[in-house]
Amino acid sequence: MLLYQDLLTGDELLSDSFPYKEIHNGILWEVEGKWVVKGALDVDIGANPSAEEGGEDEGVDDQSVKVVDIVDTFRLQEQPAFDKRQFMAYMKKFIKVLITKLDTANTEVFKKNIEGAIKFLLSKINDLQFFVGESMLDDATLVFAYYKDGATDPTFLYLGHALKEVKC
Repeated sequence: MLLYQDLLTGDELLSDSFPYKEIHNGILWEVEGKWVVKGALDVDIGANPSAEEGGEDEGVDDQSVKVVDIVDTFRLQEQPAFDKRQFMAYMKKFIKVLITKLDTANTEVFKKNIEGAIKFLLSKINDLQFFVGESMLDDATLVFAYYKDGATDPTFLYLGHALKEVKC
């Protein structure tokens, strides 16, 4: 199994269980998320409730909740929305920090293609949700989510160069 960690914080953000498609010359990775129901398992243990003492549901909490699989699996933490100015300020700071962590070949590819990826993200800024890893550190890599036209499940966007592949 492969895990993808935030290069800057070490937070786990993705795994190979969620296939991705590279877009914008590999700068962005696109991953399809899914809404799933978590909890509320109906388990038949063979007991006869009418023969047992107590009434229905004897205090068992069988609450179910709908979650997005990627957010739940990697414990992503949603952040407040950015406007264009805030987003650009974040990206300028982020790019400076990230470039110091990349090798020479990746730095050149990243510098050459990041502008197109940022323009793409800016075109969707009002539709994006912003997430970071569970550590919630200030210099964490952002993960973006949005709903494509008519989609009921979110699409996630990762900055591919900000992820480190780890074999488990």
